[in-house]
Amino acid sequence: MTFITRRFALLIAILLFTCYASIAQNTNVTTTSTTKKSTEMKTYLIEREIPGAGKLTPDQLKGISQKSCSVLTEMGPQIEWLQSYVTGDKIYCIYKAENADLIREHAKKGGFPANTIVEIGSVISPATAK
Repeated sequence: MTFITRRFALLIAILLFTCYASIAQNTNVTTTSTTKKSTEMKTYLIEREIPGAGKLTPDQLKGISQKSCSVLTEMGPQIEWLQSYVTGDKIYCIYKAENADLIREHAKKGGFPANTIVEIGSVISPATAK
């Protein structure tokens, strides 16, 4: 029970951290490291199956976010958490990363699932229609 509670708390904390993050219309971003090597960051959608995710308390969500952020800090700038959405039994997260393996590593180190990882090719919105 404690393991599940910690997993839920970590995932929810991730969501709170991203309240100010947004997704760019163009999902391909180029970053430059101090060695002037260009690395393309891809955008990914991660589906995390967590029974009862929608019933997590604000404190549990905060704990999940804090855990995720500490793992991200440890991993460095090649992975970034943008935003997450909590539903009944799943959490959907948007990340930027050099590759999907970094997302799997983040999930493993954080102790939460990454059941499905899909690269996002394009983003559309009502603004796309204009």
